[in-house]
Parts: sequence; structure tokens; C-alpha cells
Amino acid sequence: MHDDQAATEPAAPAGGPPLLEVREITVRFGGVVALDKLTFGIREGDICGLIGPNGAGKTTCFNVVSRLYQPTHGAMTFDGHDLLRLPPHKIAEVGIARTFQNLALFPSLTLLENVMVGGHSTGTIGFVRAALRLPPWREEKDTKLRAYHLLEQLGLAQHAFRPAAGLPFGTLKRLEIARALAAGPRFLLLDEPASGLTHLEVDELGETITRIRDQFGLTILLVEHHMALVMGISDHVVAMDFGRKLAEGTPDQVRNDPAVVAAYLGTS
Repeated sequence: MHDDQAATEPAAPAGGPPLLEVREITVRFGGVVALDKLTFGIREGDICGLIGPNGAGKTTCFNVVSRLYQPTHGAMTFDGHDLLRLPPHKIAEVGIARTFQNLALFPSLTLLENVMVGGHSTGTIGFVRAALRLPPWREEKDTKLRAYHLLEQLGLAQHAFRPAAGLPFGTLKRLEIARALAAGPRFLLLDEPASGLTHLEVDELGETITRIRDQFGLTILLVEHHMALVMGISDHVVAMDFGRKLAEGTPDQVRNDPAVVAAYLGTS
């Protein structure tokens, strides 16, 4: 799966066309090619792990999918729609949400308020209007109830009215997932969710990701360095190096691919 043809042809997942299709995406920063004709697809309902050594282009790919970067070349569709025509602020409206490797939370706000921020991204009431208790109050009440329910589902309800500042890192990681879910996404991008967690917290995170995928009917793209987590919960894995796709397939297929072994272990 790592010759030139494989690099430009997505694996054809069984069960119909992919929900997200990335085709020949190229990103250049000056003279640096960060992504080089990257192509892959993610079937609806799957957890797809995106792996590779540091500098492989994983974060760049993630930022293209979430529309923070505009590619130099290529095409990308979500549920058959041209995703590259959407501005970043429209991503939530089509059902895409993401977390960030470096937590993008509001430390002085309570956990409940942080989750409500995610809910306001798809509502008619903005966060400033909500904070000032301006109409419409009904939507604000519904947003608050949904936010609290999400905290319950992520095991965080006991901290709902505490500020985010000072809470354990693992708790804050779950909080960011809850905030992303508040937008009601179909497609969730998780950026290094296991970063900084203990082994026990990583195990709990894997169970949480699988559970929310099933509970909320999500499709998930997971960028992660923790290989045991990726291989343990992913239905599909895409391995990258130097901006190109090395291999794509099931965890076992990718784990045993000679090009992937070489990239990680430095073998020839």
C-alpha cells in the first residue's frame, strides 16, 4: 500500500462511499511541502487513526480538514459536499467539531459554561448574549441542560460549577471533548487527546472515545502518538511520513506494513 499508486488512491472501505474523502491534498509553506498528494477516506461510523513520526504532516492534515489551512492543491468532500468551499466558521454547521492538543478552554469559566460555549456555536444566540442573559432565554436554558447532560455522560457533572482552572489535566481533556460534543457533530476530530495523560487515563480515554462514537453516532478522526490507543480502538488507520501516505488499512495491516516499520524503527 505504499507505492506511488497507493499514495493517490484511497482504500475503498466496504459499505459505501466514505463520509470524508481527502484526495491528493497538497500543502506548501514557501518551499516546504507539508502534505504531498495525501489521499484517504473515512467510512461513516468508523474511528480512523492518523499516525506518523514527528513532522509527518498529521497536524497539517488535521488543520486542512478542520479548515484552518487552505491546501495548495487537491479536493476534500464531506458527505458529498465540497468542504474546501466552506469558511472555517461554517464547519460546525455541517456537523464537524474538533479538540485541540493544547487545551483551548476558558480557565475562569465553570465546566458547564465551557461546554455551553460549544453549544452556542450552532445556535442562534451568541455567547456574549448568553452571558448577559439577553433573549432568547429558552434556547439558553436548552443549551445549559444539554451541557450538563454532556458533563454527566463524560463523568464530570460533579465539577459542573467549578472553574476549569486548577483541575487535573485528564479532567480538562474530557471537558474539551464534552465541549466539542455540545455542537452536535457527526464528525469529530481529536487532536492528541492522550497527550499528557497517565497510562490509566489513556485506557479510560480509549473506552470514552469508543463509547461516545457509539452513543452519539459519530465518525472520528484521531491524531495520536500513543500507538496502543490508536491500534486498540481504530477501525481504520492511515500512516504518514514526510507529508505522504505510507499505508492505509486495518490496524493489523498498517502495523505490519514494511514501510511503516521502517519509518518508526529506522530499518531499511
